[in-house]
Amino acid sequence: MLINNEINVEELMVIGPNGEQMGTKKLEDALTLANYAGLDLVLMSSNADNPVGKIMDYNKYRYEKQKKQKEAQKKQRESNKEVKEYRLSPTIDIHDFNTRKKNASEYLVKGHKIKVFIKFKGRQMSHPEIGKDIMLRFASELDECSTIESQPKLDGRTMVMILAPKK
Repeated sequence: MLINNEINVEELMVIGPNGEQMGTKKLEDALTLANYAGLDLVLMSSNADNPVGKIMDYNKYRYEKQKKQKEAQKKQRESNKEVKEYRLSPTIDIHDFNTRKKNASEYLVKGHKIKVFIKFKGRQMSHPEIGKDIMLRFASELDECSTIESQPKLDGRTMVMILAPKK
């Protein structure tokens, strides 16, 4: 935005510090009014036929604008849901399985996605079907609150599956 001496128009519609319209004025008169009030003249709209300038405290205006922008970014971040990761293993105990299942269901109810993965170690790599069975069992246990977004896939020594909440 152009302020004070950066403005290069001959005449402009001037809006006062309290929002009142002061009419069409020459640039020099508008700058004099702004200086007299101890504020800045800011060019709000530079239309070819009728440019509009407002007398205001530019630093305060810029601060308020940045504050609104940060607030909008914060709300946008909140609306973007996170992906929670749960690590299982081919030799997982039933109690550990149930604990992870309970935590995952609470997270799914909140509307977040879940990434379930199993890392195979050593000889476990020769039986990836065991890991796949565990993942599918995990998905079937969470069937009432989730759907499988991507089926279990083996990528190197890691098998990954993504669950999304039901709508």
